[in-house]
Amino acid sequence: MTAKQQPDDFDACWEASNVDPLLLDPALMDFSDSRRAQKLRFGGELFPADVSADPQGIRFLDHFQRDKHTREPKGIVAIDLRDLP
Repeated sequence: MTAKQQPDDFDACWEASNVDPLLLDPALMDFSDSRRAQKLRFGGELFPADVSADPQGIRFLDHFQRDKHTREPKGIVAIDLRDLP
């Protein structure tokens, strides 16, 4: 969540288990050039939830549950896409 009136992008993480890598959009695994391909394709950045977000080994799932400035806990939204047509 942000307090910005007009956010210019988003950050998200996704669960990699049970994902068929052959069906995965290649942009999801392209982290080069500050994730430029992801930003162009999706308008934001998407990270595998269980991958390290920092040198301390904090997973992206946990990283996104802390305010980036204060490190205070914050909520995130979970969306289950399995039942979508």
